[in-house]
Amino acid sequence: MNLRRVRAVARKEFLHIIRDPRSLGMGIAIPMLMLLLFGYALTLDVDNVPIMIWDQSHTTVSRDLISRFGGSRYFSIQGYASSPREIERAIDRRDVLAALVIPWDFARNVGRSGAKAQLIVDGSDANTAAIAIAYADAIASQWSLDISVQAVRRRGGVPAAMPVDVRPRVWFNPEMESRLYIVPGLIAVIMSVIAALMTSLTIAREWETGTMEQLISTPVRGHEIIIGKLIPYFVIGAIDVVIAVIMGLLLFDVPFRGAPLLMVAFSSVFLIGTLSLGILISIVTRGQLLASQVAMVTTFLPAFLLSGFMFDIANMPRPVQVITYLMPARYFVALLKALFLKGVGVSVLAADGVPLLIFAAAMLLLAIARFKKKLV
Repeated sequence: MNLRRVRAVARKEFLHIIRDPRSLGMGIAIPMLMLLLFGYALTLDVDNVPIMIWDQSHTTVSRDLISRFGGSRYFSIQGYASSPREIERAIDRRDVLAALVIPWDFARNVGRSGAKAQLIVDGSDANTAAIAIAYADAIASQWSLDISVQAVRRRGGVPAAMPVDVRPRVWFNPEMESRLYIVPGLIAVIMSVIAALMTSLTIAREWETGTMEQLISTPVRGHEIIIGKLIPYFVIGAIDVVIAVIMGLLLFDVPFRGAPLLMVAFSSVFLIGTLSLGILISIVTRGQLLASQVAMVTTFLPAFLLSGFMFDIANMPRPVQVITYLMPARYFVALLKALFLKGVGVSVLAADGVPLLIFAAAMLLLAIARFKKKLV
């Protein structure tokens, strides 16, 4: 391989990128914009669930329970109902997500046969509904425990110890904030799409503009063209990764506990693989429109749906889980989450790093093998 020829091809591609604001904007501005939009808009946290109260008891006991819901950061009381019809209208209009119904005999049954209250939840958003039910159950359980303890103390007794005292301790993300694991995964998804999109247009553009004939007539070899075209986009991708990491640290307060050198190494391997995939798509399609469409389908959808970024792979059907092993974003998402939140070393990261390395080598070799210096 002649380094001088590779440098000449890289310089040509650099000049084209600089002279084309669209390419430069797609390469740097779009990842920043996507990270800002998705980082602030995409969240799995469920706070301030709007709830309506129908208190038929109107006692200090029922008001105490209601105050527990109103004082929690998980619920926001939006109003009080006096009939089932009001609750139905509020849920239909999406003014509230849930309604707490306290029967008239609630206070009388507390400490006797067991008081019952009903929680009506809008199940059209099943995920949010399930979380809201879990929050309500936790509040009601704690309130019931407090009532029982107070009753025992009023009778002069000593509250019995709980049979099991479970004290959870959450590692790596104590507050369980979704942005702390969404942002690292989001970096992987964005880089998957942008890297493949950028290089998917390179070879196709040469064919459409007619400059491929000039490249073919030069003594530059096929692998030198591929590597020379990779270099400028690799530099842009590396800049994007640095910007994304800085934005994650400063704007979203995501901690970075891993080794920076490991971040550089794994990001470089991932960029080489996805950039080579984009070039391979460009070589096969020979058209910019088709190349961009194929690149989007083969990168964005798998990276978003099958990488573990949004949906836990363990909960997917077994055949789909097998397919995820072919997705490079699966390994990069796991690597970024481990580097940002856990700070683990090479011995742990190797399980995801090796498949990523194999993917990068395979894509680069396939792109070089598929590219031929021929007009047909």
